[in-house]
Formats: sequence, C-alpha cells, structure tokens
Amino acid sequence: MQMLTQSALQGILTNVLDYAMPAFAQVEYRLVGTGAALLHGVELPARDVDLLVKERAGVDLFASALSSHFTCLTPPTHLVEARQYYAAYEVNGFEVGASTVEVEADSDGIETFGPGPWQHFVLIPCGKYCIPTVALELRLTTELHRNRPDRYIPLIRHMQTHGCDLALVRRGMEAGGLPQALQKDILSQLKEVSAR
Repeated sequence: MQMLTQSALQGILTNVLDYAMPAFAQVEYRLVGTGAALLHGVELPARDVDLLVKERAGVDLFASALSSHFTCLTPPTHLVEARQYYAAYEVNGFEVGASTVEVEADSDGIETFGPGPWQHFVLIPCGKYCIPTVALELRLTTELHRNRPDRYIPLIRHMQTHGCDLALVRRGMEAGGLPQALQKDILSQLKEVSAR
C-alpha cells in the first residue's frame, strides 16, 4: 500500500477543504492519527487521513461536500461496536475518513475522545488553510497503547528534539492503563525535554 508523504498529505487536506468549505468552517474537527504526526513534521508510516469530528452532523457535512467529487468508500454509518459515526472517501488515491468517537472520558490525555483532542491541538498551516491538529503527546499515547514502535519511536525522537508536555504524556499513559515499567521508560526518555 502506498505511503503518505507530508506534501501528499497537504495536497489531500487542501483538496478536501476546498470542497468542504465554507460549510465545514462551522464544524469542530481535528486531524488525528498518523496523518497528524506527519503534518507536525514527524516522519513515520502513514497510509490514510483521519479527521475527528465532534458531532455526527459534521460527518454528514463532510460526506455531503465530498460526495460529488470523490469516490465514496463508506457512506455515513453508525459503527455500533466501535461507538463511531463514520464516513470515508478516496482523495488523491488515499482514504480520508471523518468520524465521531462516542466514548465518555474525563482524562485530557486521550487522542480521540474525552476533552484531550479539543484542548490539546496546534493550528498547522497547510496551503491557504490552518489545520487543527491533535497534539503529538496524545498521538504518542495511542501508538504506545497499540504497541507500534515504528510509529512511537519517531514520535519520541521528534519530542526529544522539539520538546513536549511531559505532564500530558504522563496523564495519557495513565489514562491508557499502560504498564508502569513502560511509563517509567518513556518518561525517562523524555525527562530532559523542556516543556513547550
């Protein structure tokens, strides 16, 4: 399967927003997943683009805006077991999905649900747009939980160079129930990093 580059990702996001705006301007969304890391400048394997949307109406708007221009892979669908409302389209040869994640959580250290993605994000320039992109600390927690070293090692290296919010990493690992030994190891690797 073809891998995304940062320039390909920027092209996809610009293409999507060119069709989704202005309707999507009123939608609360975040770029999440490996695409978020890639847009931050972290070089890691990325194969698709994931947009987290706060409400189902945002997924419907996304689908409506893209349906006349791109191949539909999944129409707006309630995925009961995953607790998501999801739609996906093929854009420039890659899958682009928009989804709610309908899970309650108090922790701000989780990437796709609870207050975390809505509080901890960065606006990253992308062509004529600024993309609200989830904080790398939250992305790191997801990759640690999934035990994907090909993703979390580049994230750690990036943070070692560019800084991170160590307390947020800690909260995310605790919320994810990661083993204490792993938490200690990750915090040790990042302890010399000054907060952003």
